[in-house]
Amino acid sequence: MGNSNPAQYKLNIKELQQFQDIISSVTNLFMFCVGSDGNRITEMSGDPLETKRILGLVDENQMISVIGRVLGTSLEEQVIEDTAYPNVKIASIGVTMGTMPAFCWFICGVLDNEDGENAVLNIHTVTSEANFNKSIDLIREASSKLYSDVPSEEAKTTRSSVDNETEDIMKSYKKSQSMAEIISLLDSDDSFDVISQKIINYASKYAGITHAYMLRLITEDKVELMAQYEKDGVFSLDREFEEIPIDILHSLGDRPTVISYKTQIEPAQRRWLDIMSLSAMIVMPILYNHKPTMYLFFADTDPDKEWSIDDTKFFGDAVRVLRNIMARRLQKNSITSSYKSLEAILDNVGSAIYVRDTESGNILFANRMCKSTFMQEMRNGTLENLFEKGARSSLATSYMEVEYPEKKRWYDLNTTYIEWVDGRRVCMNSIFDVTDKKMYQQKIEQQANNDFLTGLYNRMCCERDLTRHIDEAKAAGETGAIIYLDLDDFKHINDGLGHQYGDVLLKAISNSLRRINGIENTCYRMGGDEFVIIVPHESYRNFDRIKEEIQIVFNKPWFLKGADYYCTASIGIVTFPEDGDTVQDLVKKADVAMYEAKKSGKNKISIYSKEADADSSRRLDMEKSMRFATAGGYKEFEVYFQPIVDVKKSGNPCVGAEALVRWNSSDLGFVSPGDFIPLAEYLGLINPIGNYVLEQACLALKYWNESGHPYYKVNVNLSVVQLLQNDIVETIEEIIKRTGINPKNLTLEVTESLAINDMVRMKRIISNIKKLGVKIALDDFGTGYSSLNHIREIPLDVIKVDQTFVKGLATDEFAQAFVSMIGELATALGVKICVEGIETIEQYKVLEKMNVSMIQGFYFGKPMPRSEFEEKFL
Repeated sequence: MGNSNPAQYKLNIKELQQFQDIISSVTNLFMFCVGSDGNRITEMSGDPLETKRILGLVDENQMISVIGRVLGTSLEEQVIEDTAYPNVKIASIGVTMGTMPAFCWFICGVLDNEDGENAVLNIHTVTSEANFNKSIDLIREASSKLYSDVPSEEAKTTRSSVDNETEDIMKSYKKSQSMAEIISLLDSDDSFDVISQKIINYASKYAGITHAYMLRLITEDKVELMAQYEKDGVFSLDREFEEIPIDILHSLGDRPTVISYKTQIEPAQRRWLDIMSLSAMIVMPILYNHKPTMYLFFADTDPDKEWSIDDTKFFGDAVRVLRNIMARRLQKNSITSSYKSLEAILDNVGSAIYVRDTESGNILFANRMCKSTFMQEMRNGTLENLFEKGARSSLATSYMEVEYPEKKRWYDLNTTYIEWVDGRRVCMNSIFDVTDKKMYQQKIEQQANNDFLTGLYNRMCCERDLTRHIDEAKAAGETGAIIYLDLDDFKHINDGLGHQYGDVLLKAISNSLRRINGIENTCYRMGGDEFVIIVPHESYRNFDRIKEEIQIVFNKPWFLKGADYYCTASIGIVTFPEDGDTVQDLVKKADVAMYEAKKSGKNKISIYSKEADADSSRRLDMEKSMRFATAGGYKEFEVYFQPIVDVKKSGNPCVGAEALVRWNSSDLGFVSPGDFIPLAEYLGLINPIGNYVLEQACLALKYWNESGHPYYKVNVNLSVVQLLQNDIVETIEEIIKRTGINPKNLTLEVTESLAINDMVRMKRIISNIKKLGVKIALDDFGTGYSSLNHIREIPLDVIKVDQTFVKGLATDEFAQAFVSMIGELATALGVKICVEGIETIEQYKVLEKMNVSMIQGFYFGKPMPRSEFEEKFL
């Protein structure tokens, strides 16, 4: 097994090593990390001599096998195997980022059972089988939360919260294990000095402090050092504590004292701490006959050390155990006295504790908290079944989490097998209520899986669920589907009404979608205004009904800000496993189908096809070329001009032109406006392109006006997206000033669809534009939803009749009547009328008899480059 190049995975090796070392020290396991290429990227945690021996004991082929099973193509996330040695077990845990394995942990545990032939002996870092299994679960859960992929902004918040939660889990685990070890000393036959040393070691290692000392008062003015703990690599203070000034000791009194760098203490005490270079200290006196006989000092050199409530409580619990042991030793001939001392200490340890006889099953002892919390269960005899069901008997400590659904509570259970005060072998169970922590953990998980705004599942959850639905459909030999949904012109709602109303709309749409029978639990918000709906194979038989109900959702208006607004959707559909059997492939194809729906006019449903996939490749090429063209100063975008003639004047003179954008791509050649304009809107590039066209048209207009045609006018289209920009009026004004044109010769064309939503805002914007001296034309009249009342309200100068109404103008009476009516309407409103799309002399002759002043169409000239236009009409 060689060394891996961790950079390719973007993993923080230092962070992995730190996480690994913490887990290893807490669980007494040997472990190292392996990259996705099968190479080790961290050193094995543990004592160097023991790790070397472990690596020599474990068969390399077996090691490679268990690692390969979680890093390979199988679905295994975790593997546990026995080895050739009865007390050695190995495991591997895979961690994925997205859908691909990122790395795995290789773990080895030496069990404390040395019985059996060929058992490994003389290893000090040992664990129990129950602890080994529980530790594997802990490592898997913590790794999954810490290192799995999440969306960018949500990922930072979620990662920080999960880091804290994982630290809490390990700290709770370590605290429970340390307290269980301390409590187990109640039955130890070791000397009091040895027990004191062990308790100081357990408490100090749990708290992570640098120094701890236990002093015994021999006389009024003399002390003895009984036990000490000094963290590896720190300076020793045993002599300083043996020579502690008696007045300092007496000043501490008979109550616990907590000192940090912020604590106000006597100057003599502060000088004493400074001499010893200690910044924080907790002093716990041990009383006998109401007088201090011993003192425990827990200290640290960290200048910013502040003691937590958990620290002081843990030290207090440890001292109470030690005090109880001292009392037992002084009265060891009195079992009754010992039991009362034990009862007193266990009544105040901050957790529910009960002791059960392993042979009879009878509960021998329950502390005050246990009796008050589980009184009914103790009466019914269900306490053992609730907490010990499925637990395995062991000589060591076991740890498990227990859910109590009836009370909606969660508990951490520590089980330790000890000898009771009368010599019987008993099971001592410590129960910690972790409901608040569990609920917080569930909240973090919900934030990781759900969209904060709508409550729908998010992209990460969609990819996970889609993998499962694909596998289920393949196993059942049936079909499922993905519906990819993108709201049409949602930006108009957001910009027009404000983001708060856009959020209201997104929540309303989400609620409507998940009320559809068959997809209640498979609706996802992918981000922005995009949604994915998975139709599971069991609901696919109702697929047509589901599609119809989705369309109904978007056919009705939404009530926002006191009025009805329409918001349609473009929908792409792909089936699985027919069209693909991987998440990435299916989502990509559904997106391709959705874009086809949007390109074909929006508010449509498009089924994925291979032809659309080919168009998608061209779309990607167009997107790349368009970004290149915009980054290069828009030189590839050419402005063409189509003449507008005045048919009421003799000779039908040209009075101006409409500026139309064309894209002559250096890579793709000429691209149809019907292809690239929707793409520009989709990519958010329509604003800069539109501003460029406006400026080029104004430059041409300036030249024409100064070259003998002072009354020539130019028409420029403004897209809906441009009009909704907050600075659109300022942008137009700046271009007018920069080019120096007469604003009266500039006509800006807006589409009729603007009248659908927020008429008040449109009137305000258009009025502000007209204040610049610019004229306004209503383009494509007759194709939108506007009422005649809206037309009357908008301050217009020109109405342009869409070419769809003039194709049959020569013979179609309806078309003739429509154009004639619009002419009369224009006269009544005091505006001019311009008819687009005139291609034949017959159409032209019909218009001569009507109240039409301006005509535009191929009959007089197609859109042409500026140079050609100027040669022909200037």
